[in-house]
Formats: sequence, C-alpha cells, structure tokens
Amino acid sequence: MEVLALNFDIRYTTPQLQYNHKHLMQPPKMEFHLHDRYEVYFFISGDVHFLIEKKVYPMAYADLLIINNRELHKSTFRSDAPYENIVIHFDPELVQPFDSVFHYGLLDCFTNRAPGEHNKIQLHPDQLEELLALHKRIDALQLLPSEESGLLLTAYFIEMLVLLNRAFRHNLAPLSSSAVPEKLASVLDYIDHHLDHDLTLETLEKQVFMNRYYLSRLFRQSTGSTIHSYILMKRISRAKKLLHDGHNVTDACQMAGFNDYSNFIRMFKRIVGIPPGQYRKQKWE
Repeated sequence: MEVLALNFDIRYTTPQLQYNHKHLMQPPKMEFHLHDRYEVYFFISGDVHFLIEKKVYPMAYADLLIINNRELHKSTFRSDAPYENIVIHFDPELVQPFDSVFHYGLLDCFTNRAPGEHNKIQLHPDQLEELLALHKRIDALQLLPSEESGLLLTAYFIEMLVLLNRAFRHNLAPLSSSAVPEKLASVLDYIDHHLDHDLTLETLEKQVFMNRYYLSRLFRQSTGSTIHSYILMKRISRAKKLLHDGHNVTDACQMAGFNDYSNFIRMFKRIVGIPPGQYRKQKWE
C-alpha cells in the first residue's frame, strides 16, 4: 500500500460499523481508552508501539491487531514520523445474523482468548493481498458512494472477518510483542485485582515497594501516559461491565472503586458519553 505525504481521512459509517483510513503528517496524542465496539487495527506507517493490557507491540507495516470491548489500549508514538492506519469499529450485534445462519463464529478471534492475549494476527502474503484488496474496495465506496454502499461495506467486512478468523485459528502462537517492564507488570497486576481499593500513589508505593516518583516516571516512560489515567480507565471499564451485567449505578460506582458518587457520574459521562444510568438502560433494552 502506497504511503502518501499528506493528511487525509477517509471515513465510511453505517449504524453498526465505522471504517476510518487516515494518514497524518503529525501523529496525534492518545491516552488509554476502550470502546463499546470491537476494533480491527491495521498499521501502515509511523513510529508506534501499541499497548493492549500488559502487552506492547512494536508496530511494522501490515501488522494487524484485534481488540474487544474489554481490552484497554493506546498507541504510543516514539517520534513525529507520519502516521497511517486503517481502523474499523463495529457492533458485535452486526454479525449475529450471519453466525446464526452459518454457525461459523465470526467473533471467535475477539472472544475466544484471554484478555490482552493473541491480539496480533499474522497474515500470510496471500491473505495480506486479499485484505489490501478489501481495504481498496472500501476506500472506493467513500469516493464513489451509491445507494448500495452501506450493504457493500457490510459484505466486505464480513468477508474480512472470515479472513481474520481463518488466520487466527491457524496461528495461535504468541507473535512479536513484549511485556511491560517486570517492575511495572507487578504494579498493573495489583491495580487489576484491587480496583475497589485505595489506589493512590502513596498506597501503591507501600504495596509494591517502589518509590512513588520512580513509579510515576517508569509508567510514563513505558506507556506515554500517567498511572492516574490508567486506573481511571480500568475503573470505567469495570463499571461498564457491572452495569452491563445488571448491577445498579450505586453498586457499580462502589465496586469499581469510585468513592465519590457524583465524581463517578461526571467521569463516566465524560469518558463514555452518556450517564451510567442511561448506559445501563441501553444495554438492558
């Protein structure tokens, strides 16, 4: 795929699917985040390390990552090199009719694995060629839209999911990734298992036997973000799952580690886009 020396942003959206092919001369700033939708991330160019849970992926041309709606992730840019990628976000419900008819398991590569494991899919040269052809067809939909474009986008994407699952099922060996530094991994493990506890820097310092200033510096050097933002997003993720599973807003607030109810409402709305009560109602409806 040719890399161009200009900014562009090709988007195509249906109610359940968003396709975004962009090239940026200046890479953006990113923090830890997660989505209600699933994500397919195809890397083209840039100087990027991609973090998913406790794994770090140094990205190279044609690397492909799959991310479900429970996996915290972010891009860390190592320099100001131009950045190009293709990202697809989709509702899992989009593929359910196909699964029910054909019994194939189009979401297997997103769900049949441990969180933060096997996110990278290795494509053989013929599979990569097939994927690039699908991307080219989707790009053309935006350039020459028609009344059939939404239907064709969905059809191309279903074809893409078949390709990804075929590659996933034939190669479950760990691919080129690295864990975060060992010292930091113990901190992340503690945070994951104690989200409903006090997680101030003072507390973490005592629990993991690491100076708080060194811990903050190590975290930023390794992830490009702050430990506070990581904890916040982990708690939001926990709250979303609790609400999805039927817990009320008060219980979700407490069980996710938010001691201040009004702060929980405010932060949830800022990050998710809607208040937690509305989020729960939507999921249950």
